[in-house]
Amino acid sequence: MLAAQITRSLHHQRYWKSVDDLDYMYVKYARIWIPDPEVVWKSAELVKDYKSGDKVLHLRVEDGKELQYSLDAKSKELPPLRNPDILVGENDLTALSYLHEPAVLHNLKVRFIDSKLIYTYCGIVLVAINPYEQLPIYGEDIINAYSGQNMGDMDPHIFAVAEEAYKQMARDERNQSIIVSGESGAGKTVSAKYAMRYFATVSGSASEANVEERVLASNPIMESIGNAKTTRNDNSSRFGKYIEIGFDKRFRIIGANMRTYLLEKSRVVFQAEEERNYHIFYQLCASATLPEFKTLRLGNASYFHYTKQGGSPVIDGIDDAKEMMNTRRACTLLGIADSCQMGIFQILAAILHLGNVAFTSRDADSCTIPAKHEPLTIFCDLMGVEYEQMAHWLCHRKLATATETYIKPISKLQAINARDALAKHVYASLFNWIVDHVNEALHSTMKQHSFIGVLDIYGFETFEINSFEQFCINYANEKLQQQFNMHVFKLEQEEYMREQIPWTLIDFYDNQPCINLIEAKLGILDLLDEECKMPKGSDNSWAQKLYNTHLNKSVLFEKPRMSNKAFIIQHFADKVEYQCEGFLEKNKDTVYEEQIKVLKSSKFKMLPELFRDEKPISPTTATPSGRTPLSRAAVKPSKSKTAQTSKEHKKTVGHQFRNSLHLLMETLNATTPHYVRCIKPNDFKFPFMFDEKRTVQQLRACGVLETIRISAAGFPSRWTYQEFFSRYRVLMKQKDVLSDRKQTCKNVLEKLILDKDKYQFGKTKIFFRAGQVAYLEKIRADKLRAACIRIQKTIRGWLLRKKYLRMRKAAITIQRYVRGYQARCLATFLRRTKAAIIIQKFQRMYVVRKRYRRTLAGTIVLQSYLRGYIARKKYQQMLRGHKATIIQKHVRGWLARVRYHRSLEAIVYLQCCFRRMMAKRELKKLKIEARSVEHYKKLNVGMENKIMQLQRRIDEQSKDSKSLIEKLSTLEAAYTSETEKLKNDVERLKMSEEEAKNATNRVLSLQEEISKLRKELHQTQTEKKTIEEQAEIYKQETDQLVLELKEQNTLLKTEKDELNRRIQDQAKEITEVMEKRFTEETKQLDLDLNNERQRYQNLLQEFSRLEERYDDLKDEMKVMVSISKPGHKRTDSTHSSNESEYTYSSEITEAEEFPMRTEEPSEKKAPLDMSLFLKLQKRVTELEQEKQSLQDELDKKEEQALRTKVKEEERPQMRGAELEYESLKRQELESENKKLKNELNELRKALMEKSAPNVTAPGSPAYRVLLDQMTSVSEELEVRKEEVLILRSQLMSQKEAIQPKNTMTDSTILLEDVQKMKDKGEIAQAYIGLKETNRLLESQLQSQKRSHDNELEALRGEIQSLKEENNRQQQLLAQNLQLPPEARIEASLQHEITRLTNENLYCEELYADDPMKYQSYRISFYKRMIDLMEQLEKQDKIVRKLKKQLKVYAKKIDELEVGQMDNISPGQIIDEPIHPVNIPRKEKDFQGMLEYKKEDEPKLVKNLILDLKPRGVAVNLIPGLPAYILFMCVRHADYLNDDQKVRSLLTSTINGIKKILKKRGDDFETVSFWLSNTCRFLHCLKQYSGEEGFMKHNTPRQNEHCLTNFDLAEYRQVLSDLAIQIYQQLVRVLENILQPMIVSGMLEHETIQGVSGVKPTGLRKRTSSIADEGTYTLDSIIRQLNTFHSIMCQHGMDPELIKQVVKQMFYIIGAVTLNNLLLRKDMCSWSKGMQIRYNVSQLEEWLRDKNLMNSGAKETLEPLIQAAQLLQVKKKTDEDAEAICSMCNALTTAQIVKVLNLYTPVNEFEERVSVSFIRTIQLRMRDKKDSPQLLMDAKHIFPVTFPFNPSSLALETIQIPASLGLGFICRV
Repeated sequence: MLAAQITRSLHHQRYWKSVDDLDYMYVKYARIWIPDPEVVWKSAELVKDYKSGDKVLHLRVEDGKELQYSLDAKSKELPPLRNPDILVGENDLTALSYLHEPAVLHNLKVRFIDSKLIYTYCGIVLVAINPYEQLPIYGEDIINAYSGQNMGDMDPHIFAVAEEAYKQMARDERNQSIIVSGESGAGKTVSAKYAMRYFATVSGSASEANVEERVLASNPIMESIGNAKTTRNDNSSRFGKYIEIGFDKRFRIIGANMRTYLLEKSRVVFQAEEERNYHIFYQLCASATLPEFKTLRLGNASYFHYTKQGGSPVIDGIDDAKEMMNTRRACTLLGIADSCQMGIFQILAAILHLGNVAFTSRDADSCTIPAKHEPLTIFCDLMGVEYEQMAHWLCHRKLATATETYIKPISKLQAINARDALAKHVYASLFNWIVDHVNEALHSTMKQHSFIGVLDIYGFETFEINSFEQFCINYANEKLQQQFNMHVFKLEQEEYMREQIPWTLIDFYDNQPCINLIEAKLGILDLLDEECKMPKGSDNSWAQKLYNTHLNKSVLFEKPRMSNKAFIIQHFADKVEYQCEGFLEKNKDTVYEEQIKVLKSSKFKMLPELFRDEKPISPTTATPSGRTPLSRAAVKPSKSKTAQTSKEHKKTVGHQFRNSLHLLMETLNATTPHYVRCIKPNDFKFPFMFDEKRTVQQLRACGVLETIRISAAGFPSRWTYQEFFSRYRVLMKQKDVLSDRKQTCKNVLEKLILDKDKYQFGKTKIFFRAGQVAYLEKIRADKLRAACIRIQKTIRGWLLRKKYLRMRKAAITIQRYVRGYQARCLATFLRRTKAAIIIQKFQRMYVVRKRYRRTLAGTIVLQSYLRGYIARKKYQQMLRGHKATIIQKHVRGWLARVRYHRSLEAIVYLQCCFRRMMAKRELKKLKIEARSVEHYKKLNVGMENKIMQLQRRIDEQSKDSKSLIEKLSTLEAAYTSETEKLKNDVERLKMSEEEAKNATNRVLSLQEEISKLRKELHQTQTEKKTIEEQAEIYKQETDQLVLELKEQNTLLKTEKDELNRRIQDQAKEITEVMEKRFTEETKQLDLDLNNERQRYQNLLQEFSRLEERYDDLKDEMKVMVSISKPGHKRTDSTHSSNESEYTYSSEITEAEEFPMRTEEPSEKKAPLDMSLFLKLQKRVTELEQEKQSLQDELDKKEEQALRTKVKEEERPQMRGAELEYESLKRQELESENKKLKNELNELRKALMEKSAPNVTAPGSPAYRVLLDQMTSVSEELEVRKEEVLILRSQLMSQKEAIQPKNTMTDSTILLEDVQKMKDKGEIAQAYIGLKETNRLLESQLQSQKRSHDNELEALRGEIQSLKEENNRQQQLLAQNLQLPPEARIEASLQHEITRLTNENLYCEELYADDPMKYQSYRISFYKRMIDLMEQLEKQDKIVRKLKKQLKVYAKKIDELEVGQMDNISPGQIIDEPIHPVNIPRKEKDFQGMLEYKKEDEPKLVKNLILDLKPRGVAVNLIPGLPAYILFMCVRHADYLNDDQKVRSLLTSTINGIKKILKKRGDDFETVSFWLSNTCRFLHCLKQYSGEEGFMKHNTPRQNEHCLTNFDLAEYRQVLSDLAIQIYQQLVRVLENILQPMIVSGMLEHETIQGVSGVKPTGLRKRTSSIADEGTYTLDSIIRQLNTFHSIMCQHGMDPELIKQVVKQMFYIIGAVTLNNLLLRKDMCSWSKGMQIRYNVSQLEEWLRDKNLMNSGAKETLEPLIQAAQLLQVKKKTDEDAEAICSMCNALTTAQIVKVLNLYTPVNEFEERVSVSFIRTIQLRMRDKKDSPQLLMDAKHIFPVTFPFNPSSLALETIQIPASLGLGFICRV
């Protein structure tokens, strides 16, 4: 039946119009598709050629059976042909040569089952199959990979569709729509969610409010109130929604708006089997125990009628309580207040309690609610309404006529329906209220420039029973299908017109008649609305109207044969039968007005808001952008002009849905649509299971096959001329190849395909009819196969001939040797045979004689023993019989006596029992006679009178008896208790009697057992004797065993010695293993160091980004401020060098940039103030959290101190120092927190005083408050910086003391990398971390210095150090004597610091075994260091004062000398003796300096940095000349001891470099030039710093040029950070340059021509792999690498730094290439693997040419190399799997499996990777612990280091060229 349906559908849709022209393809071995009832389509192979006129086809199916397939006698249509295997699994279905239903189904199945690919293109449609499994293909790395890519360049994905929509919106300035449709459970909601996540990720938001997070946060809310579990889906959307995501002019998200359609209200009151109500109800029940939900009086979901009907309240794997937390969190994020949230939950809880309201029938027409009914009471309390009114109107209704109003009771069934209708109406109103508030939260005040709409709507539905909901759903799908068909046809026609080829308009299925049947005048909806207005309208009368109007008049309308209450509509997908029952009720959606009035009068404020009347929305009131929120439930009925309370004038549900659908279609028609069709592969929700029947039903319903049909009607296969030439070059001869590719293709096609109608030549492409590409592929494969056969024939013949000659020669040689050997063997055999016969004769005679004698002797012995044994046995038998007779005699007598005694006892006992029974009977008779009346009369004659007297006496005493009765009752109670006790005693006695009886019986049995035991004792004694005999034997055996054990013991001793020897060997091996482990741990520590360095550099990068943002905002502020104030405030000269604005911490930067932040000039400034307020408030909360964390940390430390009080007493100084430090830190944080709070309060007051737009203008109170805060923060920062300087000096000295001397250079570099601290918290953390590091190092030192000769080595080292110290002291003393007096004090202090450092090193070695003493020594050492630093500062101040006084005195002396010289004559001058004067001699030690004036500093920075052209300097001057010039200027300032000049020059230099990099930061040459000069400047500061670690490579002359007055270690750190920032900017620049080249050059370009063939592509064209003009090739990449390398070498960049840059470049190339390979199925082939390996080899050759093989760049390409190898290795057997697992160690398991799944043969000679092989790989690699991430992080930047590289250039030899314009400076 299914096969017939398939054939009819194919015939109806005319898929095979062009197949009739392919009769020549139906030859032997051709593969076709035939219908099958199980799998829909089955593959078969022709056994015999088909000839025109044949009625049957001879086929062989895949299981080997042969059959005859009968053709249709009328149509004579042939079954569809199967595509070649090379085309199976394509990304785009339109790339298939044969376009038909079986090809589509098979292609989807192969991709889904074999390749685990869920997305496939079908022209403009993305087909998404639900895998029912979480796949790792939706991470942020995948989003980044698809961002900016063309849709056909990457594998199909929902992100590709989203990127295409986003790109077209930006490029075409046109709104976009993504239409997601499919069945319930097909994954529509998830697909729409991922599309919205993509937009939120790639676009960002235009404001600080993170709109994209709020857009995504709307999903949990809508899922909780609009999704439910069905039999098909655990999270089925029971409503349709259209979300418009708004963008601004820069295409950033600014807001969103949501429209909903057709909420399934009936689910609130009814659920089918195995289904649930909406998720929110179960979330409430799961959270009922929360304190805030106690008032809702909720319980288990099985308690409420509205949640227990489905019988499945729990979904596997879902925690409703956690989902409730997510829902509440999302509500909070969207701005829904907690009070509103509780109001929502209160209404939902009331709905649940309303469902439990029960009704009691009075009669057939009335009912009541029980008094004080608990569910209704709870409902009224929650809703804030009166119990009596609600109870009354739930059981009554009001009927209004023209004159009067009646109140009528309703039946129980009507009351239940009214209750359910009220619940549905309240829920629908609440749903609309939530949607409105979500839209308010997503609404933006900014102007919307464009939008992208995401439509998540239900697909075509057909069930066994279809009602009003299915009718509306299918009506909506008819409208969407019509729009889809028109769009597909339009795109197809535009393509042909663009290529200028002849195009005949084709007829496609137009479903307008079906739409007219539903919505036109007198259509189904019109008749339904008309019937709803009738007073006595019913479903039956409406059905009759439908029959009368449309039956036999519309071919799309039918009537079922067996029903008068249903109708059938022929939809575009299938026929659907609708049941008329319930249509009118659902269309009316009736709710009693009186119940709504009761709810409107509620005291609960939120409830009346749900029922506010809204204006009706018409299509004309919608805004052009479609932003008017409209839904089926949101459209409220308008008030009638006549104030009637009837609901008749309300718009019906069908009318509202039709209007909203028209609005939706208007919106979609005004946008560019993108289609996503979701397919449900099976109904069991099994992962990766493909049900062909269900899939083909959905393919027909969702329009995929319609796209195929439209494409197949024209020219579905398209090739560019270059691609066609590359693919089919093998079919051409050399003479056919012309320079013009287009003409060449035309000439070849005319020869290959004779019918010119089968193809058309366009401007850039060749268009083929269906099947022609398969025909060309067949010709190509035949030619390649013939060539292969010819090659195989020649090679095999040559190989066999060679093998035959070799075998013939070998056979002759073997024959010669074999024949000689056989002759020699024959002679030997004859000799041995003769000798053997003689030996056998004598041997056999001897054996026979010996056997006879042995047999005779044995026979005689056996006879004697046997006869004796028989005689003894007979005697024993006679003796045993005699003894048995005696025993029987005695036993039988004893048994007879025992039996007699037992019988006698039983008879006596029976007599006693019988006599007792007779006596009891006699006694009973006597008692009866004594009690009888007659007996008394006989005994007492005449006693009647006495009885009468006694009767009177009894009457008199009756009164007394009453009182006695009461006493008797009490006595009876006591008596009963006593009797019960007695009964218990009797029962206990009976039990004891029975036990006695049992005991007697037990005694008898025991006696019998005693007799048995006696017998057993006798047996035991006999056995004992035998055991003793056996014990003797065992003893002997034991002795023998002891001897054997002794022997074994000696053996064990020898084995023990052997084991000891082995243990020693193992100990050696263990030591070796430990050494290896130690090296591995060392490597791990190095890795951790690199990670820490990378983290620091990432923070530095973030800091530079914030700094740039701050500069941009400051520039914008300067532009916007009307009154500009030139100049800037200078800082005090005594402040630290880190006070410049470029060296602030990231927190300070954020705090300063917020006051300067403004919006665009055209916008208001009011939102700016609020953002400032929020940012400052956030900063305060962060500081409070930091304070709290520090307080907790302090409490923990205090508790720890109390626990270790004994240890603390041993070191009181250390404990006091730490506590003082912690308390000081806490006090400082508290004071800082108070300051920030005060500042925030001032800011709030300033903002609240004035709310005008110019609040933040200069001069306003808020502006002044912000400026005051900035100044206070800067002052506070300055104080902190001074503290940081002291602590850093301590840390530096400690670090130098801990590290060994031979690693002094590396330690200093590491210290510079981690030295920069931002605030007190970081210093404290560093201090704590440093203490832990010291403890670890101390433990290592203890373990390493336990050897016995440690003391000797220590003494020798001490002697050597003393000698070195003595020499150094003498040198320093000589140097100090040469210094001027004012510098001697400072030099002595420096000398003292050096001495203390050396002493610290010595003490560290001395106290290595005693950490407590070493810790106390370090504390005292720090105190001395601090004292020395304070003393140094005091001396600096004194020296400055003395210098000022000296200058004043010098001026006075000069004035006096000038005055005296005026009064003295020349003669007097000659005659007077010359007094000795201090004449300054020429200082040759200070050469190599440059002198400039203070006012020339801006000119110096401008000419040397800002206006300098890197190209001219790099070509004509020495490398690093600007750095040398700047350092020589710094040297001169240092020589003058002018700290202000040094600080100003260094700050200006840093700012100038940042400025030029900001201006020309995208120029690689500029960035490289200043990276090189910054590093050279840094190396100069190190080389001439005077530190021993940097001076060891200097010449004596260079050592004389060291800085003498200032320690610029702080500025070295600043310059190191600047160099890191420049390096990161350099990486970004080269990445932007290389990014467009990588994919084209490494993957797409054919470096080896002709290796890879181009496969057919579909409508989504990928980038061509043929190099056109302007396309990047591998040579382009290598040329660019040469350019980069030559520029860096010209600029004199350090070789180590060049290696790091090259390593980063190669990592980018490898990561981008591998990521694209993993996302492109067309690139995963054997030939592409060869291309990649060749390209990589070219890159390696470039590294070898540049001597960069040791840079680590080649290792970064290892994942790409292994991926290429994976494409080329064999992939069949288990050995291949093992080889792959061992080879691909740089690839993750996910990457290996992905490559294997994507592997696609380019030619038919290759084979696909089997699913079993992929599973084998997964099993082998399941224990491998690697990252589940699929793609590599292409944005990753390796941490950079700047190894110290001293310069050999002498400073005094540097000449300044005139071209630099530095004539104002002079050499000193």
